[in-house]
Amino acid sequence: MTRIDRMKYLTLITAISIAAVAAYFSIIGLASIFSGAFISVVVMASALEIGKLVAATWLHLEWKSTGWFTRTYLTFAVIVLMFITSMGIFGYLSKAHMEQSVSDGGINELQIQNIERRIENERRTISDAETVLSQLDAAVQTLIEFDRIRGNDGAIAVRETQKEERQTLNQTINESYQTIEVWQADLFNLKRDRLALEIEVGPLKYIAELIYGANAENYFDQAVRLFILLIVSVFDPLAVILLIISVKAIRTAPTKSRSEDLSPLVNENQIMVMK
Repeated sequence: MTRIDRMKYLTLITAISIAAVAAYFSIIGLASIFSGAFISVVVMASALEIGKLVAATWLHLEWKSTGWFTRTYLTFAVIVLMFITSMGIFGYLSKAHMEQSVSDGGINELQIQNIERRIENERRTISDAETVLSQLDAAVQTLIEFDRIRGNDGAIAVRETQKEERQTLNQTINESYQTIEVWQADLFNLKRDRLALEIEVGPLKYIAELIYGANAENYFDQAVRLFILLIVSVFDPLAVILLIISVKAIRTAPTKSRSEDLSPLVNENQIMVMK
């Protein structure tokens, strides 16, 4: 087998492989869109994918011998089916991106916001308790300034009556600080997971920054959709074109004629000897 022959069959294998992968993505994507009839959609989409490849090959091989109506309809059908395949691939990849965003980024972000809100509530509790302690200290200080230290209503007596309340407030503050430490540990783990997610989607983040500049964070989903559209635009069309090229190359392969394969019964030297 020559190098050209190997290239022909490699092109055919590549075309079938790309078509098969595109068909798989498209079928799963369409079935996800019409999830109420999953099996039916899978069967229908599989038959249409096979029909598309057969129609494209038939058009290429029998273009001249096929009537104009048949050519027009098959051309239209192939183009529409390529569009449907592309939309199925787009749906499949978009669904995968959305699931990742919700399961990883979305839930993670909600958990972070929830913990930050709880930490803020604990800090507010600490602030309120410290405010009350300051007010108690101010009441005692006022008595001291007026030289009312001893006696039933003096600073010492008032301080003693505040003892239980002060202990409760200090206990509340300590418990809030302990709670904050626990929440901050959980918050650290969640932020570390979010950072890991940002590293995973880093290339797309840079693509978004390249397109949208400083406001890339607000247009990240649009950048992902644009990237998916670029993949879709070359996926199924490439498979169909490679299939047509490979079929054409195999069909037009040069063949030796029978006269070239048969060696002559008498060669030139034998003729000269007979003379």
